[in-house]
Amino acid sequence: MKITLRYICEDRDRHGNLRLYVRRNGRKIRIKERWGTDGFLDAYYAALTAIEQTKAKAERRLPAKSGSLRWLIEQYYRSADFRQQLDPSTQRVRRGILDSLCEIHGDKPYARMEPRHVRKQRDDKAEFPEAANARVKAIRQVFKWAVDTGHAERNPAKEVPYLKTGTLGFHSWGLDEVRQYEERHPIGTRARLALALLLYTGQRRSDIVQFGRQHVKDGRLVFTQDKNNRRSPVRLEIPILPALKAIIDASPTGDLTFLVTQFRRPFTANGFGNKMREWCNQAGLPHCSAHGLRKAIAARLAELGASEHEIMAVTGHRTSKEVSRYTRAARQRELADSAMQKLATAQTENKLVPLQSAAAGGGTKRSEK
Repeated sequence: MKITLRYICEDRDRHGNLRLYVRRNGRKIRIKERWGTDGFLDAYYAALTAIEQTKAKAERRLPAKSGSLRWLIEQYYRSADFRQQLDPSTQRVRRGILDSLCEIHGDKPYARMEPRHVRKQRDDKAEFPEAANARVKAIRQVFKWAVDTGHAERNPAKEVPYLKTGTLGFHSWGLDEVRQYEERHPIGTRARLALALLLYTGQRRSDIVQFGRQHVKDGRLVFTQDKNNRRSPVRLEIPILPALKAIIDASPTGDLTFLVTQFRRPFTANGFGNKMREWCNQAGLPHCSAHGLRKAIAARLAELGASEHEIMAVTGHRTSKEVSRYTRAARQRELADSAMQKLATAQTENKLVPLQSAAAGGGTKRSEK
């Protein structure tokens, strides 16, 4: 007897492998179990149940009550501050945070939200400081918009500080790590081209994946950075160094982008990040990343004596705060070298009491009795 299962659809991935899905009510869930097995039937019915539960939940949801937190957040979603000022990726992340907040507190009156409530939301995620701070930031932005538009009188999240992350952030590549990567990935490979674009431009991966010959004008890369290009676009013109040009000329490139996948299609930013992770692992550098090269070039420029404004002209930062964080270690080493050189010069010229004498005397002159 032949059994026909409803809502089953199929397609093939880029490698030609057949994939089966349950598609219903606009949702699509993949079945990973092998066709014809008991496991396949279990997965099939589980997928149908999940789709039905999602549909029922959506049907049960009533319109948000005016004055509730859910109502305020839905108004924020419709605002230009959210729809036009935020990049799509930022919108998705912020929706995830705010929607999860609404699942528990959505029916409560937003006018009664106080700093202690925001602090509680932050502290519930204290184990993950970045996620905790993202909660505070999302709530803060909602209420900032609410105050600006007259929906609220105050911003309860404004008084709640972010948690200190206690981390130095992405590892900044050293010269020896760059050499190690280059030894594993010679000129002419996509991996080496990726390194060169990151290393000799100092840009984010979201910009690297878009660079192509259409951005080259009079020996420069001329482009607008992808980050915040809706709110505060940053246009840059960066000289193409001979080393970068030589690697581009010697590498396989695409029609519209220098970097392409093995199928000669442009990378997405996340796809490139994953591929760069793979290339770093192949070079024995699991602690290195694409963003770490952006940090490294800023630090290297600082070591060479570039001013913060010169570094900002390369990285595209609007303020020196982030640049200072990138270059703090380099500046510390530079200042320490300068300070110790002054000490060495003073010792040579006998302008100070010898260190041995100072140490023997505790660094102060003893009073005579």
